Amino acid sequence: MAELIGLEPMLEEARRGRYAVGAFNYCNAEMGQAVIEEAVAQRSPVIMIVGPWEIPLVGVKMLAEIARWVAKDADVPVCLHLDHGDTVELALECIEAGFPSVMIDASQHKFEENARLTRLVVEMAHPKGITVEGELGAVGRVGVESAEGAGEASLTDPAKAAEFVERTGVDALAVAIGNAHGIYAQMPELDFERLEAIRDAVGVPLVLHGGSGTPPEQLHRAIDLGISKVNVASELGRAYLNTLVEAAAKNTWYAWALVDAKAAVRQVIGRWMRELGSAGRAQ
Repeated sequence: MAELIGLEPMLEEARRGRYAVGAFNYCNAEMGQAVIEEAVAQRSPVIMIVGPWEIPLVGVKMLAEIARWVAKDADVPVCLHLDHGDTVELALECIEAGFPSVMIDASQHKFEENARLTRLVVEMAHPKGITVEGELGAVGRVGVESAEGAGEASLTDPAKAAEFVERTGVDALAVAIGNAHGIYAQMPELDFERLEAIRDAVGVPLVLHGGSGTPPEQLHRAIDLGISKVNVASELGRAYLNTLVEAAAKNTWYAWALVDAKAAVRQVIGRWMRELGSAGRAQ
């Protein structure tokens, strides 16, 4: 049986190779299968992620079991990772369920509290060989002007990033450089000068959240400047739901509709793996 792994050395290899690994949300068996089957087809390392939005469907333990089951015969590197864990308790629950990697997102707090909570999770995780992603700066949602990430003050400060990584011991850092969650209504303007400064200030791989809809030229530039992990969720959800809506309009049998939805998700994942440059990296 293939073993689920943490973010290391997957992201270090991506950083050295100047490509990024895609992190794809799943919430059930067919979406989990779509992630793994496409990773094998593309010969790509891959990260399966679940967050507070997916967990209520079947729970942390079942999501971990799904990941282990769909990845059991995979011959490519597969990481299972908690995305945007918003409490220490949730991170601990995932650690106890066998997640090899977790994210603690305390970016809604001021710097000192963010660092304290992140360090607390690192101290729980590292003795068990579990990797931890933190976030500094606030990645907002597309079209929500009042949300986190709407203004300059929410962007990641390079000097603070260096201090944060040193104080917390995180294995990867999610940064806010003008990116946002959701599908962009208008093209984002990523701050590459800021990203380059963050890369030079810290010694860990960097993560771009809100990958869906990012223009390819901006994506490639971000990877060149140090982004090693890119999260993709909204495009997967849109492909899945649009397929089900079309199937419902045709009165398609539900099981067939799910087969089609899985295939649609695979198409999106394959495109992203090629765009990120991770396709063909798992030989």
